[in-house]
Amino acid sequence: MTMPLTVPNMLTLLRVLLIPVFMTSFYLPIEHNYLVAAFIFWFAAGTDILDGYLARRLNQTTKFGAFLDPVADKVMVACALLMITQDYQNIWVTVPAVIMIGREIIISALREWMAELGLRDTVAVSVWGKIKTAAQMLSLIALLSRYNETVINIGFGLLYIATALTISSMVSYLVAAAKSVQASDS
Repeated sequence: MTMPLTVPNMLTLLRVLLIPVFMTSFYLPIEHNYLVAAFIFWFAAGTDILDGYLARRLNQTTKFGAFLDPVADKVMVACALLMITQDYQNIWVTVPAVIMIGREIIISALREWMAELGLRDTVAVSVWGKIKTAAQMLSLIALLSRYNETVINIGFGLLYIATALTISSMVSYLVAAAKSVQASDS
């Protein structure tokens, strides 16, 4: 089986290929390495928005894209969270990072389980999930950039907003899934 080479799929593959470039640039001993890494992360986040838009607009949605797109996003975000956790080395970054990564694992497993039960739509992405993602991406860009204290503080604020939305969306997905499972068992 071959992968359909649509523009959205190529953008998703580009995002995957940018992960080691992004990580390497963050740790390079060069001037402005943090800004370069933040820019690459920003660019990758932009390809995520663009590939979803183009897939729908050009009617180029594929099963491969539906699989790879969230994987690319989760790996890129998990790498960024681990990098800022290591870089800032404080509980105020570590706890939100653990919550966010833990939530992604829980919701991914929940979606897989719900799909096996034929209830996948129960845990479809909501508007709050999109807002959480936007806050998360913006916080990571700010924290990765280390541009100045004001930007870093904005990044922390957005990180805590994203963490609150992460917890809230996880609870709502779990409650919706529990109700659906109960209803299907009745």
